[in-house]
Amino acid sequence: MKYSFLDLTKDVLGKSTEPLTVHEIWLKAEEIGLVSKVGTSGKTPEKTLAARLYVDIRDNEKTIFYQSSKRPAKFYLISKRDKVKENRKIVEKTEKVSFAERDLHVLLSSFVHMDSHFKCQTKTIFHEISTKTIKGKNKWLHPDMVGVYYPFADYTTPVLNLYSVVGENPYKLFSFEMKKEITFGNLREYYFQAVSNSSWAHEGYLVALKVEEELHEELRRLNNAFGIGIIRLDPINISQSEILFASKERNNLDWDTIERLAEENEDFRTFISDVAVDTTDNDKRLRGEYDAFFLDDEEAEEYARKKGMIF
Repeated sequence: MKYSFLDLTKDVLGKSTEPLTVHEIWLKAEEIGLVSKVGTSGKTPEKTLAARLYVDIRDNEKTIFYQSSKRPAKFYLISKRDKVKENRKIVEKTEKVSFAERDLHVLLSSFVHMDSHFKCQTKTIFHEISTKTIKGKNKWLHPDMVGVYYPFADYTTPVLNLYSVVGENPYKLFSFEMKKEITFGNLREYYFQAVSNSSWAHEGYLVALKVEEELHEELRRLNNAFGIGIIRLDPINISQSEILFASKERNNLDWDTIERLAEENEDFRTFISDVAVDTTDNDKRLRGEYDAFFLDDEEAEEYARKKGMIF
């Protein structure tokens, strides 16, 4: 009988005392010489392994595998459940998150560049360079990141010219508040911080690497009432990050807040100047100073692992 991806997974997990991600399973299989036994010629064997594993867990009533978490997805053998639980308690006590909040920015810029809803360019707003003023005056004024959607790729020049004649605006501005994790303890503070610093844009979002599932009903209520959307980043597959709740789009911008942000912060001032130039040119060549982004999931995952965002 041919040695399969599931056979490989079983042998790797049989030697492990803790849950492993698909990536970790494949790396361990390479280390102990099991990959050659599968004999795959595909370009993305890890994705094939993941697909076979998910299908087996979903459809096979006698599956020997168990998924211990959703983000990131980790797996172990059902027969080793008790031993894994003991080790998880030890790991949870010693695990520390070392990355900074701003380390998440490039992941968001990558997601919103790829995602069909946004297709936008972003810029990080460094509040440290804002004009110094009375303590507390500018609290919750600055978004962490801003974004702009240019319809160059979607519309031809004649259509864009028509937009300008009839007075409609095909461009869209976004505001993003970034957090590592949203919990019951910080939900209201973080959410209303996003409400406060997103009023100037067409759409505002609160973005986090982790969002407790128990919060979904409360987030739904807040979204219905105040309109701020929620994005959960997936560092393993950044293109598959989730818009848990979409932002309610505003037709009119808050020009008073835009003016205040431009007065207070050079980054925001540069951003709106760049948008004005790139919007006017309509030639599909962006001249503005926008954030860098990863071109694919693999680049983003490698970065996230180096930063300790996957655990």
